[in-house]
Amino acid sequence: MTKFRNKTGIIILAAGNSSRLGRPKQLLEYKESTLLKNTISEALKVENCFVIVVTGFNHYFIEKKHDLPEITFSFNSDWESGMSSSIIKGIYELLLINPDCEQCILAVCDQPFVTSSVFESLILEASQTNKGIAASAYSETLGTPVLFQKKYFQELQELKGHEGAKKLLNKYANDVVSVPFERGNIDIDTEEDYFKLIS
Repeated sequence: MTKFRNKTGIIILAAGNSSRLGRPKQLLEYKESTLLKNTISEALKVENCFVIVVTGFNHYFIEKKHDLPEITFSFNSDWESGMSSSIIKGIYELLLINPDCEQCILAVCDQPFVTSSVFESLILEASQTNKGIAASAYSETLGTPVLFQKKYFQELQELKGHEGAKKLLNKYANDVVSVPFERGNIDIDTEEDYFKLIS
């Protein structure tokens, strides 16, 4: 299959239990589908990429609802220990699928305005600037989706607990290029967030 020759893996982190929302945000209805399916669909539009979805809480129902042959599901049994465990699981799966993978994009499932062009801009900027990290810029901060070149895979796999990839953005600030992501600050953590989105 051609996807195993692709040099970019998009890892969608979808393992959390949505504690502030009170129900799985991955399954929230959005655009005649779900919030997670929206992110998956946009990721699948990117050429020369393969897509991994890391699940945890409620994984059976989430995987059943999004039964797509084009993507790989990876169940993180340690999801309760924090986001780092999902990043580690995603990188592990990525290197199993394609040991020659040159870069990965870490994305989350609850940014409803993410598009394929956001992913493509990260890839393009990293390539043109020769920077090791390309991060989305919004609300005067840098965040997901964020691209890491392979040289950072080892440190991503050494994250612990609730540490996210932002630790590396701060540590290697000189190797980061920022890419504007309009409305990237909008994510769905509460019922109020969701109501604003669909109203």
